[in-house]
Amino acid sequence: MLDQELIAAHVRAYFVDKFPSFDRVANVFSTAGIRTRYSVMPLTWFLTDQGWPERTAAYLSGATELFADAAAKALAMANLQASDIDCIVTVSSTGIATPSLEARVHERLGFRRDVRRVPVFGLGCAGGVTGLGIASQLAMANPGSRVLLVAVEACTLAARTDAMSKANIVALALFGDGAGAVILSTDPGPSGGHGRILATAERLWPGTLDIMGWSVEPAGFGVIFDQSIPTFAAAHLREAVDSMLDESGLARSGIDRLICHPGGRKVIEAIENSLDLAEGSLVDERAVLSDYGNMSAPTVLFVLERAIAAGLPRRSLMTALGPGFTLSSAILETNLT
Repeated sequence: MLDQELIAAHVRAYFVDKFPSFDRVANVFSTAGIRTRYSVMPLTWFLTDQGWPERTAAYLSGATELFADAAAKALAMANLQASDIDCIVTVSSTGIATPSLEARVHERLGFRRDVRRVPVFGLGCAGGVTGLGIASQLAMANPGSRVLLVAVEACTLAARTDAMSKANIVALALFGDGAGAVILSTDPGPSGGHGRILATAERLWPGTLDIMGWSVEPAGFGVIFDQSIPTFAAAHLREAVDSMLDESGLARSGIDRLICHPGGRKVIEAIENSLDLAEGSLVDERAVLSDYGNMSAPTVLFVLERAIAAGLPRRSLMTALGPGFTLSSAILETNLT
């Protein structure tokens, strides 16, 4: 676990004399709404120059462990064995693994030799919700099968000591590493399940490729963060959400709670503003952001875990914004009768 104040002190010591605009950006460490984060590598690793080979080795090691831990936890909660899983959907955009991550833990966790594998790259922060949609469609296409979704990201490995940009400093203040897993099936199985996915949808806005994503550079991934993300979300989220709900015959009034990807404090505020929520109402989103930072794809699954623990209402709407620029959504329904 890394303390945000400790990270801020190390980043300041390294960048303050090298990046003339550092002081104009540095307050993001205290205003991001983050208290602690986790990383697959120790803080000292980031203070030396790292290239693609070193970053890839760290990703393969760290992401494999995160995958195994998250999958094992999901299996235990569902009272299932790895051999009960028929298909694995792996969502990750922070490293390159060939063979993919689920293959690397195949024997260790005990998956069957005929398990189907669906690795998905490039979804970024939208990956948790989009991955849930992919997994649910695969489960419905094969009734009775069990599909394991694992969203795993090692975002901190994109930290760059050679990138003197505002986007890099913001990434250093926001990113954390983590993994989340969910098992989906038309058969609730021994644990009974927590409800069903009523519908999923996505919206991609044309002309927005430069808002969020990675650039591939000699030293590693370079973060693309446009400062207009919260503004864009505030302006366009409401219409997209209403349109998606309308396709399912619902309105926002028919949704009992939101489960959102907390990309950052300003993004959370933009969501609340756009969807006419009371300020500060996205409590679980703020708590996850505070404890873990922005882990990209798995972050919304951490919020979902809290929502399940508190008791899901009849209908919940999951949302996540990601590269594209994309909004991904899923409507969860719980039978309370």
